[in-house]
Amino acid sequence: MKSPFDSLQTTVVLGLVLTVVMVFLVMGIADHGVGAPLPEGHGGIAMFVARWAHVVSGIMWIGLLWYFNFVQVPSMAEIPAELKPAVSKFIAPRALWWFRWAAASTVLFGVVLAGAGGYIVDALALGLTDRGADTSIIGFGIWFALIMAFNVWFIIWPNQKKALGIVTATDDEKKKAARMAFLASRTNLMLSLPMLFAMLGMRHFADLIS
Repeated sequence: MKSPFDSLQTTVVLGLVLTVVMVFLVMGIADHGVGAPLPEGHGGIAMFVARWAHVVSGIMWIGLLWYFNFVQVPSMAEIPAELKPAVSKFIAPRALWWFRWAAASTVLFGVVLAGAGGYIVDALALGLTDRGADTSIIGFGIWFALIMAFNVWFIIWPNQKKALGIVTATDDEKKKAARMAFLASRTNLMLSLPMLFAMLGMRHFADLIS
């Protein structure tokens, strides 16, 4: 018997429906005064959805970055030559599609949140303003994310198109392009660690050192 989980799209839709149901249940509990009231001052439902979308996009982006670096690249040397086209022609291009758009949406929703929160200028100034440590840590995270997104769109993707044969290139060009994409991906892997620390530790780390 066919299951709804056989379809990726259906599975995602069911997850979104479950999320909406959960939200309405929590709102109903809050309306009836059960337990502590929900926190205020977070920008309303629209900003909460933007924050959720920012996190979901970031998980997709960094998850694929780590998949490339911890799984796909190390495995390529062990895959028999006749099987490698399955990765380069089918798996890698699809993974790279999600990879680059997850990077774009993560940055987009992050900018929306920082702008709505009124701290984007202070953060980009790395806290060298009146707000100091409150925005310096998130500022580093934003700059690392911007550098990483730039690498995805302007170094990794253009070079991967050559390396994977999506665009025409000579064997020598493919080799050089693969090397450039590899180094940019490893740079992003390195930057992802302090970036995640900065994003997750925005308020907690500022409180710790203040």
